[in-house]
Amino acid sequence: MIKIAVPNKGRLHEPAMQLMNRAGIAVLSDGRRLFAGTTDPEIQVLLVRAGDIPELVSEGVADLGITGYDVVVESGYPVELLLKLDFGRARLVVAAPEGSGISRVEDLPHGTRVATEFPNISRRFFSERGVEVKVVPLSGACEIAPHIGLAETIVDLVSTGTTLKMNKLVEVETVLETSAYLIGNRDSVKRKQEKVEEIVTAFSSVLAAKRRKLVMMNVPKDVLEDVKRLMPGMAGPTVAEVASEEPMYAVNAVVDEGEVYSLINRVKKLGARDILVLPIERIIE
Repeated sequence: MIKIAVPNKGRLHEPAMQLMNRAGIAVLSDGRRLFAGTTDPEIQVLLVRAGDIPELVSEGVADLGITGYDVVVESGYPVELLLKLDFGRARLVVAAPEGSGISRVEDLPHGTRVATEFPNISRRFFSERGVEVKVVPLSGACEIAPHIGLAETIVDLVSTGTTLKMNKLVEVETVLETSAYLIGNRDSVKRKQEKVEEIVTAFSSVLAAKRRKLVMMNVPKDVLEDVKRLMPGMAGPTVAEVASEEPMYAVNAVVDEGEVYSLINRVKKLGARDILVLPIERIIE
């Protein structure tokens, strides 16, 4: 049995559940339960706080976990970083009030109070920069700290920066880039290697397919070589003869989403027809 710890709420919950579903490990839950089965009888899910996941994985309560890289670094628990996931991207930044005149951390006066949910990361960051501050741990709503006199600056997560602007704060410097990660217990990764690798492959295949499309078309024989040169494909396009009165070939290729628009227009001008663009569920490379 493999136990995977997944955030039970917050910004990582829904993307994590969607990833598991698309990977073929759908969670079978009828509500907010701590434990839930999945469509794989050998995999069980623990629905817990994202901040608790590094500890649970490190201690072996869970074999694997999905949580933010920022949470892993802050916790300090020894775990294996198995796979960077394609969601939960954010930056941990130092921010100061507008008009403070602070443009870099070295501008902070000696003993400046810094409010944050990440005291360990913050202390290490300022120490490495040789800036002496007083870190004020908070459990949330750091952005209001400068306005109520609790601190002069903050270290907080931002994705769009909208919350900082609303609270009249400006970014000073980035402390850490973060996103969701699949992490593993060091002993479990070794003892349950085959099953762990199976799960990593399933997640990787979903991530690889996320920004790619399958482009299919019929191409007259006389322009086949021209079309093949335009088709990127992972290892070149797949070409098969079509049973038709006119000499015709079916050409298929996996294409990055951003290239689909221009590719379709170019192959259409060459004479390609019956063009289909299809989503891809998984790619195993």
